[in-house]
Amino acid sequence: MIVLSKEIQKAIKDAQEDPVRLVDPETNVEYVVLPVETFELMRKGRYDDDGPLTEEERRYILIQAGLRAGWDDPEMDVYNDMVPRRCDES
Repeated sequence: MIVLSKEIQKAIKDAQEDPVRLVDPETNVEYVVLPVETFELMRKGRYDDDGPLTEEERRYILIQAGLRAGWDDPEMDVYNDMVPRRCDES
């Protein structure tokens, strides 16, 4: 196990609840430091902040569902050109 330097300790303290990003200057690879409890929850797929979804999260979920349903299939493009029907039309 590696002991945190004073600089990283200060960065963690200053970040409060946000993860701290570190950069390896030799490779420019970024790393994230977060509490082990959070990491374990994420690794097990059980991380949930118990808050409502943001608009960005909702949009992402809808887009992913549409892609899984095949909405990105070129044959579906015909629906983009259709005139929407009104409810009173048969």
